Amino acid sequence: MLSSIPCFERKAQARASRRLCLVAGLAACLMHVGAQAQDWPQRPVVLINPFAAGSSVDVVGRLIAQKIAANTGQPMTVDNKTGASGNIGTDFAARAKPDGYTLLLGSPGTMAINPWLFKKLPYDAVKDFTPISVLVSFPQVVTTSAKQPFKNFPEFVAAVKAQPDKMAFSSSGQGSTSHLVMELIRADAGLKMVHLSYRGDSLATQAVLAGDVQVTVGGLPSLSPLMRAGQVRPLAVTSGKRSPLFPDLPSMAEFIPGFDATAWVLLMAPAGTPPQVVSRISAEVAKALADPQLRQQLEAQGVTPVGSNPDESAAFHRRELDKFKRAVELSGATME
Repeated sequence: MLSSIPCFERKAQARASRRLCLVAGLAACLMHVGAQAQDWPQRPVVLINPFAAGSSVDVVGRLIAQKIAANTGQPMTVDNKTGASGNIGTDFAARAKPDGYTLLLGSPGTMAINPWLFKKLPYDAVKDFTPISVLVSFPQVVTTSAKQPFKNFPEFVAAVKAQPDKMAFSSSGQGSTSHLVMELIRADAGLKMVHLSYRGDSLATQAVLAGDVQVTVGGLPSLSPLMRAGQVRPLAVTSGKRSPLFPDLPSMAEFIPGFDATAWVLLMAPAGTPPQVVSRISAEVAKALADPQLRQQLEAQGVTPVGSNPDESAAFHRRELDKFKRAVELSGATME
C-alpha cells in the first residue's frame, strides 16, 4: 500500500509528521516549564550576595528572603560570596543553573559600575543575567563633621569654590558607589576637590570625624544612627526626593535639578531562566513587599520598597548603566 503513494507525497507526509512531533514536544516542554513555574519553589533557594554580611544589601536581602520563605514554605537563604569588588560572587551567580534556585542580589557596584570600571570582567552584567525585580532603593547621603563651619549644602558649595582643590572627600574605595556619586555631584555642582580612597565605609566616615576630609557619601541605612546621634551632619540625600525618614533633610535635586543617585538592590537570575519562572519569582517578591510589617522594617532603615516587574527592572538597569558610565568617565577610575 505504501509503495502506491508517490515518493514526493511520502516525503511530504514524513515532514508533516516530524513537524507534528516537534510541535507536540514543544507543547510538552512548555507545559513542563509552566508547571515548574507554578510550583516554584520546590526546594531551598539561595540568594548570592557578593558583599559582606551586615551591609545594606545583606540586611535588605535577608529581610525579604525571610518573608518569601514564610509565604512559600521553602527556605530562602543569603550566601555571602565576597571578593574582587563583588566580582567573585556575581560570576558565581552568572554560572549557576538557570532554574530559579540560585539568584543574585545585584547592586550599583556589580551591576552598573564594574562593567565600566574593570578592563576585564568574568561576567557580562546584561547578557549573563535576567532582571527579576528592583527590591528596594535607598538614598546615599552627603555628610560632614559637626565641627565643620558649613551647615548646609549651599554653604558647603561656597566653601569648596572659595578654595578649589583644597578640600577633600572620602570614599569606600576607588570606583565605589560612594566615590562615583560624589563625582556626579562634583561635576554637576562645578566643584574641584581631592578624592581620598579608604577601605570601606566605616574608615571613610572615620576620616570625616577626624577632620582628615571635609565630606563623604554613604548609604542612609548605615549613616542614619550617626546622624541621629549628632556625630555627623547631613547636608543632603542624593535622591530625587526627600527621605521619609529625614523629611527635613533636602534632596540633592533641590540644588541640582534632575539629580538622582539612589542606591538599590536588584534581584537577578542567571540568563536562560525560563520567563515563567522569572515572572513567578517577581510575583512572590511583590507579595512579600506588600506586607505591612516588612515594609515597616525596611522603611525604618530609610529603605523604600519597590517591587518592579521584569520588564520595568530591565529598563531600570539600562538607565543605571548609562548613569554610572558617565560617573566612571568623570572619575577617570579604572581597574584591572
